[in-house]
Parts: sequence; C-alpha cells; structure tokens
Amino acid sequence: MNAATATAEGFWGHSPEVPLDLADLTDAQAAGIVARLRDRTTGAFADAAARTGYCSHPIRLQGSSTTIDAATGEVLSQFSSTDAPLGTLYRACGNRRESVCPACSRVYARDTFEMIRAGLLGGKTVPAEVADNPLVFSTLTAPSFGHVHGTGGKHGGGRCRPHGTGTCPHGRPRSCTAQHSDTDPLVGGPLCEGCYDWHSAVVWQWHAPELWRRFTIALRRQVADRLGVRESTLRDVASVQFAKVAEYQVRGLVHFHALIRLDGPDGPGSPAPLDGESLAQAAKDAARSVVVTAPPVDGGDVPRVLRFGKQLDVRCVRSGVPDNDDGTDDLRPEQVAGYLAKYSTKGTGTDPSAPRPHHQRLIRTCRWLAERARTACRGLGGPDPEDDDGCLCGQCADSPYRLLTKWAHMLGFRGHFSSKSRRYSIPLGRLRRARARFQKLKTDADRDGTAMDTADLENRLLADDEDTTLVIGHWTYAGTGWTNPGDKALADAAAARAREYAQWKASRTA
Repeated sequence: MNAATATAEGFWGHSPEVPLDLADLTDAQAAGIVARLRDRTTGAFADAAARTGYCSHPIRLQGSSTTIDAATGEVLSQFSSTDAPLGTLYRACGNRRESVCPACSRVYARDTFEMIRAGLLGGKTVPAEVADNPLVFSTLTAPSFGHVHGTGGKHGGGRCRPHGTGTCPHGRPRSCTAQHSDTDPLVGGPLCEGCYDWHSAVVWQWHAPELWRRFTIALRRQVADRLGVRESTLRDVASVQFAKVAEYQVRGLVHFHALIRLDGPDGPGSPAPLDGESLAQAAKDAARSVVVTAPPVDGGDVPRVLRFGKQLDVRCVRSGVPDNDDGTDDLRPEQVAGYLAKYSTKGTGTDPSAPRPHHQRLIRTCRWLAERARTACRGLGGPDPEDDDGCLCGQCADSPYRLLTKWAHMLGFRGHFSSKSRRYSIPLGRLRRARARFQKLKTDADRDGTAMDTADLENRLLADDEDTTLVIGHWTYAGTGWTNPGDKALADAAAARAREYAQWKASRTA
C-alpha cells in the first residue's frame, strides 16, 4: 500500500511506517531509549515487548523448564531464561485495570466480551439456540449515605443540587448550584463531610459481595415461586444463569451490572418456561428483598442492616417469546456485551497524581475501621495500647474487618469484578488457553515455513485438554516492570498505537 492510498483510507496514521508517539518523554525515558540504541539491544527489547503484548508492568522470571513426553519420558525441548531476549523471561502482568496496564486490560476486555457474547448469541461451545432464551439486563446500586456533588443530570438542569433548602447541623448548605464538570474532584464527594456516613459506606462496600450472592439465591427463589415449584426442584424445570461485572461509581461505591438468562432444564438453548418480562419482575423483587445484617466493628459500634439502593434498573433485553424477540427496551445483545466488557476494566477512579478527596477519605476510613477491629478489646482488660501485636483475645482476631487495610486501595470492595454462573458461557480460562494454543500453532507454522491449518480451527483451540506432554520448570521471581524507563515508554506507546488501530478498524466495519 502506498502512502497516498493509506492516507486516503485513513490507515496511514496507524501503519508501521509512522513513528510511535513519544512526545512527552521524561529525561530518564529518553536516556533509556538512547542507551538501548547504543548497546544494540533494541531488537531484543522489541521481541520481549511483543511477547508480553506490550505490557506496562511485566513479571520478570529467571530459571528454566523442560518439556517431556508423558508416555515415553523423552525430553522434547528445554528452555532457559538466558535464551530469552534480554536474558530474562518477561511475562504479561495480566492486570484487568486499564489505569494500571492498558495492554493487559484490553486483552481482559476482549476475553470478557467474547465470554458474554457467547452466552448471548451462542458460539464457542455454547449452542446457537441460546439466542432464543429470555434475557434481562439489571443494575444494582449502593444506597445513599449522604448527599453528594453531581453534574446536574436530567433533573438538575446542569446544576449540582439546586433543590436543597436550609443548612445541615454542621452549618453547611443543603444545596449546590454550581455546574461541575465530570473531572471536577468535588463530583461524588459529600456536600458535608460531617453528615456523610463514611463508616456505613465502607461496611456496605465490604459486604457488597455477600449482597450479590444473596441476590442470586433470592432470584432463583422468585423464579421457582412463579413456576409453582420448590427451590430445591427448580433445576428440573429451569436454570438461571448470569454474567456480572462490578463498576465503581464516582462516589467510590460499586454497583453491579448483570445479564440474567433463563434456560430450560436441559441447559443453555433449551426452551425456558418464563418470558423476559416475568424474569425481569423476578429480578426486581429479588433485589428489593435482599438484606445482610453486618456485625459491629467493635463494642462501640452497632449492627447495620444493608440493602441495595433504591435506584434499581432492570430491563428486558430479549423476551424469549416468538414474534417478540426484541424485549421491551432498545438494547442489542452485542451492545450490552460491550458495556460489560468496558466496565470490567475500570478501576476505582482514584488517580494517584490527583486523587479525589472523598476517595482518599474512604481509604483512611478503611484503615481506621481495620485498626478498631484489630484492637477492639483494648480498655476492657485487653493488650496494652502500645503493644504492636494488637488484640489477643481470640474474638477480635476473627473479625473480618481486620482485613480492611488489605483492601483499602479498592475502597473496601473485596469481591470479583467479573464473574458468571457455571453454565452461562465458556470460562475465561478456556479462552486464554485457546489463545495460547493459537500462538503455538502460529509459531510452529512460522518456524516450519508452512501455512497454518485453519480447518476446524475454533474447535481444536477450544477442545478439552489432551496434552501428552509434561512441563517441569524451576523459576524464581526476579521483579516486576521494565528495568529501563525507556522500555516502559516504548511499550506504552506501542500499546496505544495498537488500540488506535483497533478502534479505527472497528469504525470501518461498524
């Protein structure tokens, strides 16, 4: 393709001939790139970076592995980290958060999209008939723990909170007529920090995974009631399957987005005994009924009754009824899959270089509650306050809140950001194994100079394990991240170019 043709098609900005965008290099990064050029290791770095998918923080390993035929004991191959580019084995970090590693989060999002899409429309071992089953998209939010700043929305006319009157007990106004942008650090923060229930917000976040678990139980009970059967015999007439992701709201609390599908007793694709409207109502009733009683943090605290928020959104994506397959809302299955894949890579929204004040307050609250739980018996004949070992009474040691410090960087949320029921779709691990098999087939074809056999490729990639080889490895952890500041800059720039190209290509096929 010549330059004129490439420019005309919009491809030229993403082609290999165009240099990477390195306009904002620091002095250390520029010096690192120059050092690579001087010692002629640029090619070795390019190979190592490509093998990690241009990961921002790869794992460095030292050691060796031997591949053995399990049947005969024959040594098939040996590999050592000294044989790898740069003399160290680099492996992708696999972090799902876009703010931590854009390259790995993109792979995670693609896998999540394929997993969710297969459960919507079939494919990848899921029968195509699943596209006829009822489908519901639900969003379960956190309750309010106090009024917070916002961007106005539909009812505020662009102003934050214009309808509040008077002042709070701390003398702060109950209204805010400012027009905040999405990037304003005040957005999501409380109008009055003294009135905001920080402790309950963290405790709710800590127990949010249990709320979700009880929701799935309550949903099956609601479906069983509508079918007139006992919950223990529901599997004989229907099966409730779901795919769920958790997303942080700007106020720092998670809400759950879930696709819920109803199958018949024979699994995915078998006719369902309820339509999408009935399934949506069952999901609403289940969400409103879920309650978790959280134990107190210490003797000076009180139990809390936790629920989902009043902002409950449940939409019927697909009714499952012939001649009415579009449900009641203008939502396409592929669109919903894209939403969930995008949400799965979002982090807390806390930018270390410019943290939102209320996110920092939640982090401090997590640590404070953990300390209270760790030393709950002090003053009651417990250990000396100066004793770093904390409580030794046995009861405080069992308090779950002691672990809040470990999850403070996640604002107290300790659950899975992406999960699914067992029979919703293909597992993510199987998709990753298929990708590794594809890379091996491609490498073997390139090495042998032959065309890769694409006949029945998907079935071969997704087949159950039939490995007849045994890999024995001895590896030690050597560190995390690129050792040269310039390497990270180049990897990030290459990953950004790959994302731009993927977006351009998607726009061409949309």
